[in-house]
Amino acid sequence: MAMHVTLDLPPDVEDRLRRETPNLDADVKEAYALELFRRGTLSHYELSQALGLDRFETDAFLKRRGVF
Repeated sequence: MAMHVTLDLPPDVEDRLRRETPNLDADVKEAYALELFRRGTLSHYELSQALGLDRFETDAFLKRRGVF
């Protein structure tokens, strides 16, 4: 089962963000999953599943974001 989340942003803000961030949906998903990992809500394994990464790719993802 997939979870879908909707952000209500003013149209001008959404337009600007979509122009500046080609893959805004994926960026938001990564940011939220990372925050859940930092809070201890998601395990390393769950984070990798949520992002579709293997263990080593997840480690690299965390390292790029300064999470150790």
